[in-house]
Amino acid sequence: MELTVLGSGTAVPNPRRSSSGFWLQTQNGTLMLDLSASSLQRMAQENLDWAGLDSIWISHFHLDHCGGLGPFLFASLAAPQTKTRTKPLRIFGAPGLRSLVQNLNSGGSKTLLEQPFPVEIVEIEPLEKFEILQNLEAVSYSTSHTPDSHAIHLRENDSTFVFTSDTGFDEKLATFARRVDLFLMECSFIKDKPIERHLELAEAINLIRRAEPKRAMLTHFYEEWDEVDFVTEVGKYKAAIEIVEAVDGVRVRI
Repeated sequence: MELTVLGSGTAVPNPRRSSSGFWLQTQNGTLMLDLSASSLQRMAQENLDWAGLDSIWISHFHLDHCGGLGPFLFASLAAPQTKTRTKPLRIFGAPGLRSLVQNLNSGGSKTLLEQPFPVEIVEIEPLEKFEILQNLEAVSYSTSHTPDSHAIHLRENDSTFVFTSDTGFDEKLATFARRVDLFLMECSFIKDKPIERHLELAEAINLIRRAEPKRAMLTHFYEEWDEVDFVTEVGKYKAAIEIVEAVDGVRVRI
């Protein structure tokens, strides 16, 4: 698997960071993890085959994580790249996803689901396995951010990957991500977080130490991170595990 960071930021506009979006290339297809509105432009900038995208995972229904769904489907209606596409596009998320997509459709041109290809909407249940792509096994875990927010655990052969998206502190997340190859976790704030249902650095380090992944990556940075050196801040905790910064455009092998 190869992960491309399209957006490592939040809903707040930032010249260095787009809102949440991660492109995952697997042996049998492509998966988008969260789809902010800025993700569409970022796909084009990274020369990714957006028109051939196989599946989309929506971690929760905040707009900086799902606000690109409508624009993506609208673009697919008009783009010459999708005119001959026949394979389905599958969109996964918590219960309520189908209603969200239908509301997007009814609020616009009412043609978003009239694509040249089938659009399949799959509502998942926590801790129940599902195949999000061919030979890519997935399990979700309900997180303490919103009633619909979920982390996702992915396995392709012997490679494993967990993406928390937005979450509050929960020790069970460390069990969910136990010894994965890459643990991609939000870390919105450095310290003294003003929002309980996000993570600050000390909490993220705590979960990483408990999970013992081969490698960890932090993302979802508010502006305060722009004023410090990431390596210096993380280095204060002397974690034995490699922890890297999500930077827009970075590609990582899993």
